[in-house]
Amino acid sequence: MAKLNKKGVLIINLGSPKSPTAKDVKPYLAEFLMDERVIDLPKLLRTFLVKGIILNVRPKKSAKAYKKIWWEEGSPLIVISERFTEKLRNAIDIPVALGMRYGEMSIQKALQELQDQGVQEVYVIPMYPQYAMSSYETVEVKTREVQQDFFPNMKLSFKKAFYQDADYIDVLAKDVQQKIQGKDYDHILVSYHGVPERHIRKGDVTKSHCKMDGKCCISDSKAHEFCYKHQCVTTTIKLREALGESEENLTHSFQSRLGSDAWIKPYTDKEFERLAKEGKKKLLVITPAFVADCLETLEEIAMEGKEQFLEAGGDTYEHISCLNDADPWVATVANWVQNWNEGSSSID
Repeated sequence: MAKLNKKGVLIINLGSPKSPTAKDVKPYLAEFLMDERVIDLPKLLRTFLVKGIILNVRPKKSAKAYKKIWWEEGSPLIVISERFTEKLRNAIDIPVALGMRYGEMSIQKALQELQDQGVQEVYVIPMYPQYAMSSYETVEVKTREVQQDFFPNMKLSFKKAFYQDADYIDVLAKDVQQKIQGKDYDHILVSYHGVPERHIRKGDVTKSHCKMDGKCCISDSKAHEFCYKHQCVTTTIKLREALGESEENLTHSFQSRLGSDAWIKPYTDKEFERLAKEGKKKLLVITPAFVADCLETLEEIAMEGKEQFLEAGGDTYEHISCLNDADPWVATVANWVQNWNEGSSSID
């Protein structure tokens, strides 16, 4: 008989199409873009936009991008996440399952896997360092919905966004230091996934703090707990300090704009142009909104970004890979789990 109240861990990331074909990309994009926390429009308008327009043209384009980065083993994000999960299993003594917010590796399947092992108390770790409604929030909401609908006796605890967690910053900085050692560069650009400005304002619990003026992100406010831009700015500052870089030589930007609405600035593609014109010819790019390399890092930044920077007048360009399944990163997460499992008062 399975042990009652047995503890387990659920790792959750974004997800991926089953294959880099338009046929498999289309349902994945449909699920992703119909999420009200990704495209936050009224359902009727969102349906018209996604199913009436985007899904008629975007799957083929996205499939071409996925084909450029697809590995022999499958989707890089899935393969990396599976490798990480397996290492975590070997590092701790409680069950670990892997789920994705979108796609076939569903959260429901992952929770079922844990329940089948007798797990009744789950530590959920969304693999997003910063909180955003289109990433962390949608994962938390979906996981709670699945739990309530299918696993009512299961208890969930969530790891908060870890953008300023000392252990995370330490392992990130050391990983970057190791990867850039000996490289010739004159600037480091920290590129985060972008979100519309309205998402930031919607998440402002004070309804008055967010001004999009660059100052509100560094002034104390309870709004910061759910402010993606503040958390990105904080990650940049802490990473800059840990690396010993100057404010001039390590800056940040935001990538992946969609549509004509205003998104948080500065934009990564515009920064490529600015830096090249200002004489920053040797560029390294870090993407710490992600802990595992995926389409946005491997294609948009590593490939398209390089082309944009060199066309703008840059000389050399390199994307520094994410933490992925690096052993120190696995050990960091294992320590979080151990603290939770032991009931540490410091756990969130």
